[in-house]
Amino acid sequence: MLDAPEVEELTPPVRTLMGPGPSDVHPRVLRAMGTPLVGHLDPTFIDLMDEVQELLRYAFQTENQWTIPISGTGSAAMEAAFANLVEPGDTVLVPTNGYFGYRMASMAERAGGSVVTVDAPWGKPLDPADVQDAFDTHQPDVFGFVHAETSTGVRQPNVSDLTAIAHAHDAFVIADTVTSLGGVELRVDAWDIDVAYSGGQKCLSCPPGASPLTLSDRAMDRVLSRENPVRSWYLDLSQLEGYWGDDRSYHHTAPITNVYALREALRLVAEEGIEARWNRHRRVAQSLVDGLADIGLERYADEEYWLPSLNTVSVPDHVDDGQIIDRLLNEYDLEIAGGLGDLAGDVFRIGCMGHSARPANVQYLLAALDDTLEIETPKTQ
Repeated sequence: MLDAPEVEELTPPVRTLMGPGPSDVHPRVLRAMGTPLVGHLDPTFIDLMDEVQELLRYAFQTENQWTIPISGTGSAAMEAAFANLVEPGDTVLVPTNGYFGYRMASMAERAGGSVVTVDAPWGKPLDPADVQDAFDTHQPDVFGFVHAETSTGVRQPNVSDLTAIAHAHDAFVIADTVTSLGGVELRVDAWDIDVAYSGGQKCLSCPPGASPLTLSDRAMDRVLSRENPVRSWYLDLSQLEGYWGDDRSYHHTAPITNVYALREALRLVAEEGIEARWNRHRRVAQSLVDGLADIGLERYADEEYWLPSLNTVSVPDHVDDGQIIDRLLNEYDLEIAGGLGDLAGDVFRIGCMGHSARPANVQYLLAALDDTLEIETPKTQ
């Protein structure tokens, strides 16, 4: 017999989360997670499922029937989008201007797609003219783009121009809205987006585990008329429709507590009002950017396509970003992050999302950063 391990009671530190996610969880969401479990086919939970879908439609600004939370993190919702829309042999156009465009490429390839790219530098959005050229050259079946690129702090403007190009070529559009849903302007129907996916742990301020996904009727028709079965059983929307559709038949055991959390987070969105929430994120993030400038730190992304929910800040030449990040965490219980991919070592990534997008958090972050930057931290050679 193995001896039982001795493990102390869990007492994690209380952090202020101002990184690229997760964000601070609202107290009401935490309380919702402590409510009693019911079964995933319990009549009470089925009613709750209807409420979550309606609240998600409001947050996405869509009337799509197929608007559901995927049981998993934002990457699961991302994979569900590509696994269901992409059939073997399809040509899939993805961007190269950030870390998550490359993840799109990987998922499209695993679904059997042939990936082609539209290029833009890291830190810049896609140019519609370049997207048009890529469509004329490659004639893709599916086009993926990142609305809010977490690795660069760039918001893609002119979304309607991109979707118009795609639909003129009879292609489907998949939008990554992981860092925009509930934080910056997003209008799925008005912008004619076929599929959008997101995560709960960013601007919605709830723990990861139930991730929003919405599909237009046109996109769902494609899923239901596929020639080849979806390669993922768990994420096959033709099977999930039995659970989240009218039948409510068993497919898998939903993460009930995470759905409770998502429902309460979406209630907070509806109570605040979606446009008021967008405005709050921009207002609080602007105070962050102004305060950073006062202590000598410059925003990396241009104003024209700045992403208020995720602010990239240039690391000064004399500063070791890793030392600053570690000191903030260890001495101030404050989390921010460094750059990814092409921007590793060049930027800080500071989230201003959901319940973290509050003036008190910004003031605390600015004071802690100012104190920390006064200490000599030469960049590691």
